[in-house]
Amino acid sequence: MAASITFIVYVNDAPEAARFYTDLLEIKPVFESPGFISYSLGDGADLALWSGQFEGGLNPQVPRTGEVCVCLPGAPEAIDRRYEQWVAKGVRVVSEPADTVFGRTFVVADPDGNLIRVAPVD
Repeated sequence: MAASITFIVYVNDAPEAARFYTDLLEIKPVFESPGFISYSLGDGADLALWSGQFEGGLNPQVPRTGEVCVCLPGAPEAIDRRYEQWVAKGVRVVSEPADTVFGRTFVVADPDGNLIRVAPVD
């Protein structure tokens, strides 16, 4: 297995997307360039925003099939609290909190339509 892994999210405007993710996740980038910005998630995992891959831009209306999943410790109420915090920030809700086979979860989208799920820690 690799010593580290980077999850890449394709965006139209990396600096604009970084403002969204910095506010939403309450973390600061560890690397910034005009078209590529990354965040350290700890233990050899990074989240990167890349705007250099697509000519003509991405269409936020096109459904995305991948998700970035933020796993939270605590009871289902922790998921509900995070949902309320993010809704107050004005995020686009894709799926409201619901109980599933793996616990309480919800899904929001970034400005480019990329999905962000919040779920409990396994």
